[in-house]
Amino acid sequence: MKHLIKWGALVLSTVVMLGLQSAQALDIKTWTTSNGVKVLFVESHDLPMIDVRLGFKAGSSRDGQQYGVSRLVNALLVEGTGELSAEDIAEKFESVGAELGHNSLRDMAFVSLRSLSDKVLWEQVVDTFARVSALPSFPQDAIQRDRKSMLISLQNRKKEISNVAEDSFFHNLYKNHVYEVGQHGTKPTLESIVRDDLLHFHAKYYVANNAVLALVGDLTAEKARLYTEQLTQYLKPGQKADSIAPVTVENKGQTIKIPFNTSQTHILQGIPVMARNDADYYALYLGNHILGGSGFSSRLMQEIRENRGLSYSVYSYFLPMESNGPFQMGLQTKNHQADEAAQLLQQMLENFIKDGPTSEEIEHAKKNITGSFPLKIDSNAKIVENLFVTGFYDMPLDYLDRFNANIMAVSKQDIKDAFERRVKPEQLIRIIVGAES
Repeated sequence: MKHLIKWGALVLSTVVMLGLQSAQALDIKTWTTSNGVKVLFVESHDLPMIDVRLGFKAGSSRDGQQYGVSRLVNALLVEGTGELSAEDIAEKFESVGAELGHNSLRDMAFVSLRSLSDKVLWEQVVDTFARVSALPSFPQDAIQRDRKSMLISLQNRKKEISNVAEDSFFHNLYKNHVYEVGQHGTKPTLESIVRDDLLHFHAKYYVANNAVLALVGDLTAEKARLYTEQLTQYLKPGQKADSIAPVTVENKGQTIKIPFNTSQTHILQGIPVMARNDADYYALYLGNHILGGSGFSSRLMQEIRENRGLSYSVYSYFLPMESNGPFQMGLQTKNHQADEAAQLLQQMLENFIKDGPTSEEIEHAKKNITGSFPLKIDSNAKIVENLFVTGFYDMPLDYLDRFNANIMAVSKQDIKDAFERRVKPEQLIRIIVGAES
């Protein structure tokens, strides 16, 4: 407990310093561990802490026909390793104020660690972290328990209108592609998965050559090299996962209506557009900020909410992934206003593509984006997340340092050209979930 009290006091006394780091260029060092793990490291002595994210190309895009196996494997990492039970693992970390996390998405699965940098405390958790990542025991009782939890979660998703809309959106955008189903899996496949399937998936994907390790914190580069060897010591070399196939976009759009007993209709529409490292990234990012990505100041919010009163919230965004992630627009509205809102959403997109943003909108958006950028890296936790994404998607190491300059270089014509080439209104998939008015 005294360690936690001391840590809290130090956080309070030094938190102001975090903003200073965000204004400076990040000195990213990179290397490969002896068994093949790609490492990205940033030294930061603002707080006596170390943040770790160890990730793998082991998300639902690698499920094959066993939808949900990636999620189940990731959930079971903390359920036992060697002689340690789930309770033993939790106690190991909690006893020294460390935090162990894990998650699985479409592209990736990862395990994270937040620990005090004190050598004695670090040594009490590093070996367990390494074992959890590389040597899970997959106890049968935990498999049954976590499978049941996933099945319940899957059933509950059918009761939430936003989840129904999202699942249908991805299903129709990515038919016959590995992004179609997502990490939640399906009831038949979850019920059919056995322990050997979990062991096989883990052995194939949770390996050094398929891993990226991001490390940020209160330690030198020399010590970081030692720590990264400790963190990854039990990983077998293995092979890097195959690249995800490109996404094929249908030439003709489609509207899918799903009945749902609710007073609000949920509308999503979009198209697969952008992968990480896409040449159009900055033009699309800036353009979308103006269209629907900047909250109350966006065009969509001003017209659809403020002027028309059709929705409390409306948005648009790009989600770049390993293969072409979606451009998505969405809102909720009263059932009797659904057709009007959907038509207006479509019309505003078409107008934006045709005319582009104004010079005033571009200037304001650039100031907003670059002015708020330091908030993206104002803590070790945010830095390690951005660092991991940089490494995972093989982005340039100066991506964060050059972000503002790249945004400032975008012109109106860049935005128009990018949207005209990449966002085709006639190809949009539209999902409408709600009751008939």
